[in-house]
Amino acid sequence: MQFDALREAHPRPQFTREQWIDLNGPWSFAYDDADAGLAQTWMHKPEVFDRTIIVPFPPESRASGIADPAPHPVVWYRRVAQIAPQHRDKRLLLHFGAVDYRALVWVNGQLVAQHEGGHTPFSADITKALRHDGGEQIIVVRAEDLPRDLAQPRGKQEWRNRPHSIWYHRTTGIWQPVWLEPVADVHISELRWTPEADRGLLRLHVKLNRQPDHPLQVRVRLWLRDRLMTDDTYMIQTAELQREIFIEATDLNRPLQLLWSPKYPNLIEAALTLYDGETAIDDVQSYAGLRSASYASGRFLLNGLPYYLRLVLEQGYWPESHLAAPSAAALRREAELVKELGFNGVRIHQKVEDPRFLYWCDRIGLLVWGEMANAYVFTNTAIERLTREWLEVLNRDYNHPCIVTWVPINESWGVPSLARDTAQQSFVRALYYLTHALDHTRPVIGNDGWEHVASDVWGIHDYALDGATLRERYGTPEALEQTIRTVQPHYRSILISGQVWRGEPVILTECGGISYAPQAGQPWHGYGTVTTAEEYLEKYNELMLAVLDSPTIAGFCYTQLTDTEQESNGLLDANRTPKLATEALRAINMRYSKAVPGDQLTNAQLATGSVDTIS
Repeated sequence: MQFDALREAHPRPQFTREQWIDLNGPWSFAYDDADAGLAQTWMHKPEVFDRTIIVPFPPESRASGIADPAPHPVVWYRRVAQIAPQHRDKRLLLHFGAVDYRALVWVNGQLVAQHEGGHTPFSADITKALRHDGGEQIIVVRAEDLPRDLAQPRGKQEWRNRPHSIWYHRTTGIWQPVWLEPVADVHISELRWTPEADRGLLRLHVKLNRQPDHPLQVRVRLWLRDRLMTDDTYMIQTAELQREIFIEATDLNRPLQLLWSPKYPNLIEAALTLYDGETAIDDVQSYAGLRSASYASGRFLLNGLPYYLRLVLEQGYWPESHLAAPSAAALRREAELVKELGFNGVRIHQKVEDPRFLYWCDRIGLLVWGEMANAYVFTNTAIERLTREWLEVLNRDYNHPCIVTWVPINESWGVPSLARDTAQQSFVRALYYLTHALDHTRPVIGNDGWEHVASDVWGIHDYALDGATLRERYGTPEALEQTIRTVQPHYRSILISGQVWRGEPVILTECGGISYAPQAGQPWHGYGTVTTAEEYLEKYNELMLAVLDSPTIAGFCYTQLTDTEQESNGLLDANRTPKLATEALRAINMRYSKAVPGDQLTNAQLATGSVDTIS
């Protein structure tokens, strides 16, 4: 059974119902620079909404129809919705994909939701606030996003009036889809899939919105390429159900047809139906991927086998819509471009990416490193905010097979004295262990780039712009050990005093960063420049050959996929136009793809994921 059409249109492809109401599009809008709206009860005053904005695009962006990048700490939205007659006897859930940063939501003047966290979703059961006479339903949202609050996890959003260096325009307010969903009084509120690929097992965790008054039944059906694999029904008497679902043993002898990997992105389709007696009261569609991600002997392992990582840095930023994707099709095309360039994955950078992008990574086969948007200061408030939002990230994205590594902190952002401050070191360790406590199935990097405190994989950021330097640093095991102990590739120590490298996999998680030389007066940030396409391709080939030839590193992440504002070191420009021939880049990235996998292979042999042939 296929659910592709529903998923491709849905704002939450991993957990869908056929019935949902899209609330994207024109909303009334108002700035509240004086922060007077609460005192003046704007939720009851339609006359103050003097503008129109296109949701889900932030007001700083052209796509919103506002295009005002100036700081506005408080904004308000208003939308009139109609509830179809067939939905009036249902409970109604109001969903927000993401609102940056703090949101209050009213329906017909009643406060129905409060949420803090600019990258994570929230929902409200608005049934009791509805008018059931068939009249208009008034939805009002107040979003507060203080530009100079550096304890707020903001990623690379600019806190000054204008973007500088590597920072780009702010994303204020609603920036991911908004939708309504009619559901039964008792319904499925959460699913969790935990794969055990070596056993051919999926662990299923079903959560209901509340404990039912009497026992219900959950029917679970699983398909692989239209072949029904499982059709089981379980009794559910409390608000939660956990079951183990074994895949037929014959399938385990055909891993190419069963396990998920970039070359063979096998997805197991799922349909769950909640029954009250003979009556179906809820239907949810989902999917899972049977795969494992781990590390051993200095290698990253996918499905238990060495796998060379060829990642590209993905910031998910567009000129016309900023952190919001311009369309669902743009998210699909973004994933396809990565694949066409010869990479097998992305490292999401300082952003929690739209679930629709993760769906396409699941679907077409791209590995993903999930990263948190960081704060800029270390305070109790910053600790509380980042930890709370990171927990929501882990919960939202747990089911995506494409995600194979978690990165809560990048380059000591928000922990600027990590090398010396034991409190900051304890925070990084706490995030590392907390992440593992909530998800034991994926590797975790406590702090990526340098100053490693607790990490399963050691990410190093090294923007050396000549192959000879990279070979000197990573060309032999002795050179790698020397680099880890004494070299500071980006002017920061890889090791914190007292820490010991014990052979964990080492990955160049940022490298390259080549830019064209800017024109006079043009805003620019990069790590090295070239002047012609020929010089660009020659330099890219030089760097990547040095990386791929290294017998000591387990992969790389090239900086970066696209330009973002004045950071002009993308392989594509900001409009997603390649700067070099796609075929030429792909040929470089896919070098050594014909190697035979094995435990003792060099990275040059493993490069470009040759073990895909058996994973």
